[in-house]
Amino acid sequence: MAKKKNFPLRIDPKLYEALEAWATDEFRSVNSHIEFLLRESVKKAGRLPKKQEKNKDQD
Repeated sequence: MAKKKNFPLRIDPKLYEALEAWATDEFRSVNSHIEFLLRESVKKAGRLPKKQEKNKDQD
């Protein structure tokens, strides 16, 4: 598995609460749910490199 980039994220507390509840509903951590949402958004926008897209679809 590729090494992941760490970075601080400042987020509105109410938005965090909504994401936390949503992540719980999806049986994910908040961190993994944010990554999932970002990946889906990038994929939908056609900005995810094809090689990464194929690798993630196989997981």
